[in-house]
Amino acid sequence: MVRAAGAGAGGAAFSPLYRQIKALIVDSLERGEWKPGESIPSEMELAARFHVSQGTVRKAIDELAAEHLLMRRQGKGTFVATHSEPRTRYRFLRLASDDITDSGGAQSRFIDCRRARASADIAKVLALRTGDPVITIRRVLSFDGEPTVIDDICLPGGPFRRLTAELLAGYRGPLYALFESEFGISMVRADEKLKAVAATEEDATLLSVQAGSPLLQVERVSYTYGDRPMEYRRGLYITERYYYRNSLK
Repeated sequence: MVRAAGAGAGGAAFSPLYRQIKALIVDSLERGEWKPGESIPSEMELAARFHVSQGTVRKAIDELAAEHLLMRRQGKGTFVATHSEPRTRYRFLRLASDDITDSGGAQSRFIDCRRARASADIAKVLALRTGDPVITIRRVLSFDGEPTVIDDICLPGGPFRRLTAELLAGYRGPLYALFESEFGISMVRADEKLKAVAATEEDATLLSVQAGSPLLQVERVSYTYGDRPMEYRRGLYITERYYYRNSLK
């Protein structure tokens, strides 16, 4: 039976019961008990499993749904969020067109994929040791046939050791969906930093713009369950026809 933690003699901070249930559900997600896209047990079943009320379970699931770890489907139940789902597949891609019409998603062209050794900076970001194996990827994202984003991506070599240029070349979906299906890695949240930069000669060639053109640089660290960093990404964005959108809560 789950019991609410209180501030006892040891000074432990109070944790609401629904937060404890939320943590237990996340632990099950991290262990892979329910895979991305699969349904989880009903609120009633989870309430019986954890010996709490159905309302407590509902509140925990509400928070997980708000954080996009779970998805509710009317009349069908609650499912583990996946980047393969049409409504969430590009939720980490915050670029939106100035036009009202939807461009229909991004087209990806991979420029490079290779194994390397983590620099001190990358090792710090990905919680590795300097010199640990990493995989670096460079790609160009196009919208409506126009190159718009350069992505430089760095992944820890251990979890992604089977990732190859051939695998990337043959894949047509979102990259995070590939990480889920082939490597069992779910990216559940990200931290980002943005600043304006000027296009280098190489950037300008890939994006078909003039050297020195203004670009938006977005540095992202993406995390899986347990707040474990699993990706460092630096994106360079043309924002002439697009803007970077975000929601603050």
